[in-house]
Amino acid sequence: MFMPQLMKKAEAGEKLAALTCYDASYARILVQAGVDILLVGDSLGMTVQGHDTTLPVSLEQMVYHSAAVRRGAGNAFILVDLPFGSYQQSPGQAFASAAQLLVAGANMVKLEGGAIMVETVEFLVRRGVPVCAHLGLLPQSVNRTGYRAQARDNQAALQLLEDAANLEQAGAELLVLESIPALLASEVTSSLRIPTIGIGAGPQCDGQVLVLNDILGLTEKPPRFAHNFMLGATAIEEAVRRYVTAVKAGEFPAAEHAF
Repeated sequence: MFMPQLMKKAEAGEKLAALTCYDASYARILVQAGVDILLVGDSLGMTVQGHDTTLPVSLEQMVYHSAAVRRGAGNAFILVDLPFGSYQQSPGQAFASAAQLLVAGANMVKLEGGAIMVETVEFLVRRGVPVCAHLGLLPQSVNRTGYRAQARDNQAALQLLEDAANLEQAGAELLVLESIPALLASEVTSSLRIPTIGIGAGPQCDGQVLVLNDILGLTEKPPRFAHNFMLGATAIEEAVRRYVTAVKAGEFPAAEHAF
């Protein structure tokens, strides 16, 4: 129901604006401000719970926050992260976890990883679970990679392009690209039929996503690809509208937000 609408916007050249969301009150604000995709991100481990990474977030917590966001979002499109440890073991485990999130109110689930996740994506899609893939910087792999830009050499870039094509073929309907060179993100976007959503991946993606706390100036040390849209705003909804407007006008991200 939702993906054809998002595809139609992307195909018409309209940028998609996404933001993280963790509760009903903010869900109402984001919907009123015109956000296309509400992402119940496992980033709540850092923004809400105060952890240093997303790793401690449990499936039960994601279910709880997904249900809260759904109650505030009405019929809006909700994308939910599968948290660390809830899907990597097997496709069957991924389906069991995804089913809980869909029951709680998700329209689509997101998982991190390239080639190793292709079988899981296909397994989920064949069983009626809409999937968003995630390449580039993978926050759930922070202990291996750190919080650094990814795919900055030719071999890694070629691998990412191959992974993106294979994930699309497996049935992924969206692709998040995080912290990769803008030129690579542009190449990936032009090579795929499905929309790409960038975060620290330059302006050529079909849409953008940021952490809500970052755009509201609530993060002590925000990442370089973020921008504080609360500066000069008199209300949270105004800040969110500024973000949506900037994304759709192609004004955000700017050069200083890209790698």
